[in-house]
Amino acid sequence: MKYPLAMRILHWSMAAIIFGMIWAGWTMVSLDDRVPVKFDVFYPWHKSFGMLILLLVTVRLAWRLRTSVPALPGGLAPWEVRAAKLGHTALYVLMFVVPCMGYAMSSSYTQSDGVFFFGVNLPELLPKNDARFEVFQALHRYLAYTLLFLVVLHVAGALKHRFLDRDRANDVLSRMT
Repeated sequence: MKYPLAMRILHWSMAAIIFGMIWAGWTMVSLDDRVPVKFDVFYPWHKSFGMLILLLVTVRLAWRLRTSVPALPGGLAPWEVRAAKLGHTALYVLMFVVPCMGYAMSSSYTQSDGVFFFGVNLPELLPKNDARFEVFQALHRYLAYTLLFLVVLHVAGALKHRFLDRDRANDVLSRMT
């Protein structure tokens, strides 16, 4: 059984955005502050796509709670089932928390030009405080790396079940393609 088409589209769209966000994050922080594209292009787009991820993961969670999802294959080992459930929970938590930390970071920084969502300036709900900004910045960075690590494990697990498992019924990737 496959996931519904809309859930598959949402899954792969979010995957593409998340990989783009990680690349953009690495690129923008490595650029010299004197390079105009850093603050004129990378930061506003990174903020916009971060807020989009927050919106999409909220929709995805609500949808998932209301929709039945295909059961994991019966041939998976009990530890694989536990790992899959724990991994999916952690992915959802991080897809929500990482953008929240980015928002908090941008909202609290005294030199911030705001939190943008594709040209719309969102309200900044936190007081300006550079000490808090530093905490949010560290959390955003480390949690983003944790999210990347879990995404790599997620992809590796799916590929393992597709190409290395002897039981072809364990191909979890076919549920999402």
